[in-house]
Order: sequence, then C-alpha cells, then structure tokens
Amino acid sequence: MPELLATIPDGKICDFIDRKFRKDTPEEYVRQNIERRLVLELGYSPEQIAVEFTVKLGSKRHRADLVIFPEGEEHLQDNAWIIIECKKDSVEPSNRKDGVEQLKSYMAACPNAEWGIWTNGKYKAVYRLLRTKGKAVWSEPNDIPSKDGDIEEIDRPRRELLKHATDDNLLFSFKICHNHIYVTDGMQKQPAFFELLKVIFCKIHDERNIPNPLEFYAAANEKASNDGRLTVAKRIGKIFDSVKKRYPTIFEPNDTIKLQPRSLAYVVGELQRYSFLDTHIDVKGKAYEELVGANLRGDRGEFFTPRNVQRMAIRMLDLKVDEKILDPSCGTGGFLVIAMNEVIEKLATATGTSSHSTAGIQAALRDRISEVAGNCFFGIDINPDLVKATKMNMVMNNDGAGNILRQDSLLHPHQWTNTFRKQLAKALNINAEELRNAKDLAHFDAIASNPPFGSKLPIKDRETLSQYKLGHVWQKTETGWEQTEQLQTSAPPEILFIERCWQFLKPGGRMAIVLPDAILGAPGLLYVRYWMLTHCRIVASVDLHPDTFQPRNGTQTSVLLMQKKTETEMNQEAIQGQILDYEIFMAQVNAIGHDKRGNTLYKRNQDGEEILYPAVETVSLPERTATADATVRPLPRQKMVDDDTSQVAQEFLDWKQQAVLGW
Repeated sequence: MPELLATIPDGKICDFIDRKFRKDTPEEYVRQNIERRLVLELGYSPEQIAVEFTVKLGSKRHRADLVIFPEGEEHLQDNAWIIIECKKDSVEPSNRKDGVEQLKSYMAACPNAEWGIWTNGKYKAVYRLLRTKGKAVWSEPNDIPSKDGDIEEIDRPRRELLKHATDDNLLFSFKICHNHIYVTDGMQKQPAFFELLKVIFCKIHDERNIPNPLEFYAAANEKASNDGRLTVAKRIGKIFDSVKKRYPTIFEPNDTIKLQPRSLAYVVGELQRYSFLDTHIDVKGKAYEELVGANLRGDRGEFFTPRNVQRMAIRMLDLKVDEKILDPSCGTGGFLVIAMNEVIEKLATATGTSSHSTAGIQAALRDRISEVAGNCFFGIDINPDLVKATKMNMVMNNDGAGNILRQDSLLHPHQWTNTFRKQLAKALNINAEELRNAKDLAHFDAIASNPPFGSKLPIKDRETLSQYKLGHVWQKTETGWEQTEQLQTSAPPEILFIERCWQFLKPGGRMAIVLPDAILGAPGLLYVRYWMLTHCRIVASVDLHPDTFQPRNGTQTSVLLMQKKTETEMNQEAIQGQILDYEIFMAQVNAIGHDKRGNTLYKRNQDGEEILYPAVETVSLPERTATADATVRPLPRQKMVDDDTSQVAQEFLDWKQQAVLGW
C-alpha cells in the first residue's frame, strides 16, 4: 500500500493543476479531464495554467475556467494566451449566459488571447482570434496547439506527433463526434454509431499505413468551405476503399461513408491528432465500450462485463502464448481484447522488445503478434451488430479481427450456417466436415465469457436441448444425480452455456465464466452443480460485489474458474464412486469500484474520508533553464479507485503456484 499523504472531504476533488479542493460536479469532471489533457497530451506545464482566473470585462469580474499563459509570463490578463470554458453536458453552446459567446467575450477582453475552447463533454468549439490592423478575425481550427507544436501540426498531424489519449478525453471525442453526426446528419443513434465506426476504421488504417504520410486529416481551411469539405470526403473515401479491401468480412464492396461532407470533415478534425494504436488499452476500451453500450445494448440479457472483472478473469486464466481462447458470447469483445494484450505483453517481455528496440526487432514482434492474433483469439455472438463492434474493438487493439464470427453458439453444429462452419474450421485449421456434433468442438485451451442470462431468454428448441446433458431432466439417486431421457420443456441459456463452454474446451482446458449466484446455491439447481463437479475441477469461485452490473442489472453473480476433466479422470471417479478431494480458491470482491448508480467509488480511511495517494505516473516537463533539459516530475496526488479485483487476481496467482493445476 502506498504511503498516505492526505484525505479529501466528501464531495470534493483535488484539482490536477493547483491541487486545491473543489466541488465534485459534472462541470468539474469535464475540467479535470481537460486539465490532464493539457499537461499529459499537449505538454503544457502546470505553472503555465491558471484555474478560475479572474477576467475583467468593463466594471465586472468573471472567472474563466482555465487560462494558459506563455512559458515564463506572469499570470496577468494582458498575458492570457489560451482560454478554456468547461460546462456540464446539459449546457448548450447557444446558451445566452454560459454558451460559446461567453468564451468569445473573455477572449476579446484579453488583448493577447489567441485561442479558445468551449466544451461540455459532448460538444466542442475551438476558436482562434487574430487581431490585424485593429480588426478582429475569428476562425475555427480543429484544436489548440501543443506546447511544442505549431499551427501546421493542428491541421495535418505527423505520425510521430500523434497524441496518446488520457483519462476520458477519447470518450469525450467519441461522444462529440457521435453527437455531431446525430444532430447534423439526422441519423438515429445506431446508424450514427456505425458511420462513426467506418471513420474510426479509416483512422486506424491510416496510422498503420507506414511509411506513407498520414492522409486522415481535415485542415481548418478545408472545413470552412464546401469545396474543402468535398476534398476531405474524397481523401477519406480513398482510405475507406482500402479499408473495405483489408476487412472484407466487415464491410461490403459497395459500402460508403454516408456522412455529409460537412459532418465528415468535423469528425475527422476531432479525431485526427490521437494515436488510436498507441493509446492505452484501458482508455480505448472504456471509450469504445461506453459508446457501444449507449447505442447497441439490446434486450437479450446483454449486460456488458465491467473491464476490471474481465481483467481479473483473464489474469486468473494465466494464458500462455499460442493458446487458443474463445468467448462464445463475446458482446463487445472486452475479454478477448484484454486477453490479446496480456499475451502481447508476454511476447514483448519474452523477446526483450521495447520502444528502444531496433526497427527490425519491432517489425518481427508485430509479425508475431499478427500471427498470434489470427490463430489464437476467437469470438462468437448472435447479434450481428455486436459482431461488427467486436471486430472493430479487436482492430483498434492490435488487429485481431479475423476470428469474430456471427452465430448462435448454443445451436446444434449441424444447424450452424455453412459460412460460419467453414470460417471456424478454416481458422482452426481443420475440415468443416469435422464439426458435426458437440463432441467435435473441443479445440480451445481457454474460455472467458459472460453468457446472457435471465428468464426472458429460455431455450425451448428440442434439437438444441437434446445435445446437452443439462438440457435433460435429472433425478436424485442414492449416490448423487442421474440424467433421464426426458428433455426439459425449457432451459435458461446460462445453464446450457456452461456445458457448451465445456464442450469447446480441450481436456485439461479451463474456463472463467460469469454466472448468476442462483446456479451456485439454488436448491432446484443441485443437478447443475453435480454435473459441474463430475465434469470439471472447480479451481476458483469469486463472489462478485452486488453492484457489479449496476446501474442496469442487480443480479448477484460470481466468476467461476473451472478446468475440464479428462475422460480418464471422470472414469476413475465414477469407478471409485466419489469425487477426488482438492482445494478450491475462494474469494469475495467487497469493492468493485462503483456504486449502484454507476458512480466511481474511491478508497477511504477508517473515518470514512477519501484518501489521496502519491501518483504512480510521472510526466516529463521542460525546466526553465538555459539548456531546457527535460526533467521528470511526479503528478499531483490522486484518489485511488476502491476495487478489489486486481488483488483477488494476484492472490489467486500466488495460490496457483502452490496448487497442482497443470497449467
């Protein structure tokens, strides 16, 4: 546990720039993200930035949210260079008091103010004010400059200068783009989302197009005219043509980007400075999955698993390079993305590859990553929109889109479509004719999944039920339970998914599966637990916090980690008439990082006060010296999310070293 520095009063935050305590409000949430972007993305030093700076307009005094001054200049109104106004998302830019005109009035009152941003987290306006011959000329560039950047870099960024997004700033950009499409193009939420997906694909494809210069950009002068917008649309259209060829399973040959040129140019301008390839997986994952959840969440029990729970499950599976992992109800692909990045990290560590390695070594690692991504990561989902969304998620995280397939995982294999069967067989390097029934599915080393569950989704199809022992009626015997020939009238999907996951596993393979606690405790489901005990070694049971799936679902759940027994093991236990005795790792997650409303919760001391810890991050900032050498400074103290999942995973891995599990 890091050394404690201080506590923070309830309802307050510690400001990232001046370290003062301020009310934790929606407006403050926007401002804190902007502050971190200014320092961590754009390179400004905290000494250049004033929070709630007083601006005098005539006889009145107003407070500007953030004001940036040139390096070394006093914090005086005459020296203000960049002014930023942050609002909560309910404040519209046209608002007479707090809208964009407020920002413009502040800029006009500061004789050297050249740049300004107005944002509410879902809309952003950027202004540049040039004063020539006593006349004010306003323009609307894409963004403000970096500390070490120039105007040209704003209009057309270079690959080496792309920014790594921090905190929720990429989420802001996604929301801003989606909102702009929704309003400007008149599209409904879901079509707007998929048009944004096309543009994101173009962005990633352009970043990968080494060594060619970046073509994904929209200069300010292009955005300002119809001809310029058409030029942007033509340029992005060419990239999309290449995207369609690269990803034929995602896009049809006749697909086009349906955004108006004005809207497309705005979206491109908003996204162009970020590196989608190098931004941290958690930042990308949260931004992307929140966007997906807001637009594609259906009524099929699709309650997407929190990322911290996904990471805990993947860490507990302890994947090895070249092991095949499957999620048969992959949703947005969170389990697979985290698993892929875990394996990539192991590859980089094993080869000693880092950002300082030679170009040849890095290229070799990229080739190996591409090979592993294509051979080892599989996802199946019944929802075609989620399949597309998952492929996008995998592409954004190291290009593993090839094995994300659409199908109902629970169907009998002979009911699967020929297309799906052929695609799966090709990826597994087997003949499609070998996938005839449930006994032919055992091709995977590991499974991580949160199957859909709930009484609204009963499985009634007799052919589907007939392929599962758990699709039959069971009866109590003197020594346990036995399956009858009678089929259930219906079965919850989560029960059948347990057996389907088992069928997909090789003998000795393991699964981490999220299950409702009723399966683990309800008297009427004793036969399910008997089946699990006879067919699997129960390796670990982690009782999740009641608020894990809140605010959308209050079902009590656990993560169960099970290892598939071999035929020899099952036969030996059947002959002995008893299950072999072994230890089970058990844990309870007492803190999941959020409350039932979805609000983030932070660690507190014994008196109930939130704690400020030393930041684990550092940032390189230029010292004000003649040599201008860079120095590493610690970031301000920060709160720590109250979340037990990483500790549970580490405790399990420590326990696993003592247990004999075979992996």
